[in-house]
Amino acid sequence: MLNSIPLPKDIARPPETVLVNVTPQETRVAILEENNICELHIERNSGHGFVGNIYLGVVRRVLPGMQSAFIDIGLERAAFLHIVDVLEQRQKPDETQRIEHMLFEGQSVLVQVIKDPINTKGARLSTQISLAGRFLVHLPQDEHIGVSQRIEDEDERTNLRERLNNLLPENACHGYIIRTSAENATDAELQADINYLTKVWENIQYQAKTRPPETLLYQDLPLSLRVLRDMFSSNTREILIDSKENYQRMINMAELFVQNAVDKITLFHGE
Repeated sequence: MLNSIPLPKDIARPPETVLVNVTPQETRVAILEENNICELHIERNSGHGFVGNIYLGVVRRVLPGMQSAFIDIGLERAAFLHIVDVLEQRQKPDETQRIEHMLFEGQSVLVQVIKDPINTKGARLSTQISLAGRFLVHLPQDEHIGVSQRIEDEDERTNLRERLNNLLPENACHGYIIRTSAENATDAELQADINYLTKVWENIQYQAKTRPPETLLYQDLPLSLRVLRDMFSSNTREILIDSKENYQRMINMAELFVQNAVDKITLFHGE
């Protein structure tokens, strides 16, 4: 991947054209400025894992001696949840919690994969949900605002917290982590990320109430759709994609989450 060098905020960038090429083996995305490639992203279709996926699982066994539980999420093997990855324990690490007081067999529970299955071991789970956006990571069950450790300047960290707080609705009870990429983000871009992540979480909650157990509720977006989440901006002139199936997926996502991108997505038919 070729990374672009951020320009100072007071220098206008030329309009961008995004090219999306989809093949059975991989997806390629190029971002052009004045017909020059400034970013190139490649994702191979064989490289997808389960980390980040959110499921409505069912507790099958609670093991008090190991302070853990086995949870079916619809994969070949039951997944593993340890007390240290249970939300209540993570929120109060200095207090001793008991997993048998939190979970019981047959219970439906919202979980996220934090480690892929390996050999005979099932996936490892957490009940603390996190949703990654372009500039923010949404922590819908928390209330604090954190800042990436890569942003070392204390004044900048304070400024980013204040800006985000000013954008959040009054009495907001959701938490966020400000990513490194937010250093050069405008308030409008941060607000768009908040709106997107809020809608994603609302959709997950709705599905959790209406879908059967052992159902996948959310998985991180493929590269063709991350174009809308991570690369689209007011500076984007056009998005050209050469796959009819993925074009329709982009349109569907844009209509739900990024409405101002709908008219800029074009299916490219070639010569």
